[in-house]
Amino acid sequence: MPSRDALAREADAMKRFAIALTRDVDFAVDLVQDCMERALNKWTLRRSGVPLRAWLFSMMRNLHIDGWRRARRSREEPLDSLANPPELPASQEDHAELNALLARVLTLPEEQRVALVLVAVEGFTYREAARMLGVAEGTIMSRISRARQKLREMHDRTGQRLRSVK
Repeated sequence: MPSRDALAREADAMKRFAIALTRDVDFAVDLVQDCMERALNKWTLRRSGVPLRAWLFSMMRNLHIDGWRRARRSREEPLDSLANPPELPASQEDHAELNALLARVLTLPEEQRVALVLVAVEGFTYREAARMLGVAEGTIMSRISRARQKLREMHDRTGQRLRSVK
């Protein structure tokens, strides 16, 4: 039987990843709900050696891809092109800087954006991220390197100074 508490503890991380996938808060919330529902229905199929978060993120990515393919087949506009970067209240300098960085991250190509979020934000290892995305570990490293380089280039164009926000 699934531990609802264990699933609830992953909700914030799932939402962050869903926003990285969809670039839209409303779609992200729907994706998290769909993923939670599927996780509860498929709990007995979960392999015991796979960490819960990795299992959920893989499932969420697959749900996102399925939705994107359905939308493309039905001639609807792809979800990635509909989304606006999520907005954070800019009441403090840190929030404004974080929002600007998030906006730049969301402009990255999906492959780079997803790899960067999995490793840099969610703390997965290169190997775990590679396994979740079905690519080689070196591919993940390359995607993250290109994403970081592109973020540096965007930073240089804006003239803003990025700093670590803890």
